[in-house]
Amino acid sequence: MDSFCYCFEESSEVGQGAFHQIYGCIKDRSLDKPIPKESGFAGLRVVAFESRFSEEMAKLISRHGGVPRVAPSMAEVPLEENVRAFHFAEKLLRGELHLVVFMTGVGTRTLAGVLETRYPHEKWVEALSKITVIARGPKPVAALRNLGVPITIAVPEPNTWREILEVMDTSEKCPPLKGLNIAVQEYGVPNLEFIEGLKKRGGNVLQVPVYRWTLPVDTSPLQDAIHAMINGQCDVALFTNAMQVSHLFQVATQMNLAHILRRALSKIVVASVGPTCSQALREEFLDIDLEPQHPKMGQLVKEAGDRSKELLRKKREGIAHAGPFSSSSPSSIEVMSPEPVRAASEPSLQRLETSVFMRTCRRQPAEYTPIWLMRQAGRYMPEYREIRAKNSFLELCKNSDLAAEVTVTAAHRLGVDAAIIFADILLVVEPMGLGLRFEKGDGPILDGLIRTSSDVQRLREVEPEDSLPFVFEAVRKARAGLRSDIPLIGFAGAPFTLASYIVEGGASKNYRHTKTLMYRDPGAWHAMMELISRSLTRYLNGQIAAGAQAVQLFDSWAGCLSAQDYCEFVLPHTRRVIEDIKAGVPVIHFSTGTGGYLDLVRQAGGDVIGVDWRVDLAQAWQQVGYGLGIQGNLDPLVLFAEPVFIISKAKEILKKAEGRPGHIFNLGHGILPETPVDHVIALVDAVHEMSLRQAI
Repeated sequence: MDSFCYCFEESSEVGQGAFHQIYGCIKDRSLDKPIPKESGFAGLRVVAFESRFSEEMAKLISRHGGVPRVAPSMAEVPLEENVRAFHFAEKLLRGELHLVVFMTGVGTRTLAGVLETRYPHEKWVEALSKITVIARGPKPVAALRNLGVPITIAVPEPNTWREILEVMDTSEKCPPLKGLNIAVQEYGVPNLEFIEGLKKRGGNVLQVPVYRWTLPVDTSPLQDAIHAMINGQCDVALFTNAMQVSHLFQVATQMNLAHILRRALSKIVVASVGPTCSQALREEFLDIDLEPQHPKMGQLVKEAGDRSKELLRKKREGIAHAGPFSSSSPSSIEVMSPEPVRAASEPSLQRLETSVFMRTCRRQPAEYTPIWLMRQAGRYMPEYREIRAKNSFLELCKNSDLAAEVTVTAAHRLGVDAAIIFADILLVVEPMGLGLRFEKGDGPILDGLIRTSSDVQRLREVEPEDSLPFVFEAVRKARAGLRSDIPLIGFAGAPFTLASYIVEGGASKNYRHTKTLMYRDPGAWHAMMELISRSLTRYLNGQIAAGAQAVQLFDSWAGCLSAQDYCEFVLPHTRRVIEDIKAGVPVIHFSTGTGGYLDLVRQAGGDVIGVDWRVDLAQAWQQVGYGLGIQGNLDPLVLFAEPVFIISKAKEILKKAEGRPGHIFNLGHGILPETPVDHVIALVDAVHEMSLRQAI
């Protein structure tokens, strides 16, 4: 005999059932009785996406002092012939079911209406009274009581699918699910995570849709609302249903405005009715500013009215404090920090520490694979080229406003999961006493080269706070301008790569001068590497103190060495830098051409090992060990191909990572000039979509 467990589910916390339940208000609070003008929203412009109760929502916003704009986002389409509901009834009446979970009030009543077209009310109620009945929250509880159905377990708040599984696992009133007959009555979209949770516990699941959600026939109000948010004509956005989020971005995508809409929503107050709706917003990479104590529409509007003015002030204050960019460049960024520059709030710090990128650095499970790209703020972006046309490269690096601007612009436009501060690995060599300039076509050129023991003695210790304050200031400004869930990465060149530049004076094909000093005078070599290492430690810790959440060490030239030379002349110095970085801050150790001795790179240190495109990611991860994270490793030239090919190559890399916690998607080297920006965005979106998995 087949086994089924039936669950009655909807996709949101509210928006269904009797209005007085959803509304969350008592009768003597009339919709027509306004609160004082100085209270509540106090004239703020409030957009909502309620469909069934659109008129009531508009009145409720007005009563609390807001100027409402209600754009219906959903249409309910009953299933004319609900075959699965009747199949459920037959199983129930034959005594083949063991457990039923009712997810929503309106779903319960709708299913009852379908059943009563064929079966006597008393007959199916009696059948339910003989098995375990679980109700998710007050709405299905009320509906079941009205129908006369006994309730075995009422699920506690916040009434999400996670609480249902928890109560199934822990309550003595609920039998073990293994071998039970299971079904899911779906309201809106199927909750695949809940279904999978039941299956993992040994239940056999039959999905029973009652009715589905579609977009409204007329989506023009929704389109108008999208334009209003983008044009700065809204101050607060209220979401009472997870499907509202999905439909809003479905329409925005059709309008080619999804990325711009995300940017607009980051600058207004986003209020979510409860955890399920909040999860849908986070999947669109949005911050939730407010979630009411109880998941009711009336409670949401009331708390939003009480708090939105202050929340909006903080967001605007964050923009004002982080915004010298607008006066320094015509291509100013739109700063999206909800916190003022002067101090990071505890919730903001918590969002950073629990972000997908930071969790992945620590090899903790995450909802999807994070992605950022080396040189993501560079010559391929028109915003960068516009600024660069008016400033030399060094001027751009040393102007903290501009460096922060290009950092934040790239991260927000691309939709990546981490930003990296705009700078150059050679900035630290100037305070050592060397000249630095960038020549068009030749790249960096250093003067006062170090090639002998006496030359090494000329090198000066670097005190970054005194000689590189513009970098730390750029870090502080970029941190203030970034969205509160996007970590900022600081960086430096690794000791060997910097030493090679110092000795060679620029790029090299064979590193003749570097290896000559290394082989002829090991004492001078190690003295130079020790001085560089001390400087780098201070430099990276300074970036961390200024606001970087993680750091990356670039060893771009280490691949010119044999394994023996790397072990003797490089590994001890790189290890010292990494060991002396502030405890608890993730370190990404990236090198190129080192596929033959990644075990030595691992010994040099780092929480995450970055690999280039020449190695197989699965083999590289096995070589460095699964106790460390891995970063990489798409060939940068793939981004010049068509998006379909780009996505196929990204899929191959994700497959090699096998969904194992600790994989950060990146290129195998930096983005090249002339790379199409749209191709980069397509890669970022594809990695997010293909790797999205159940949150743990």
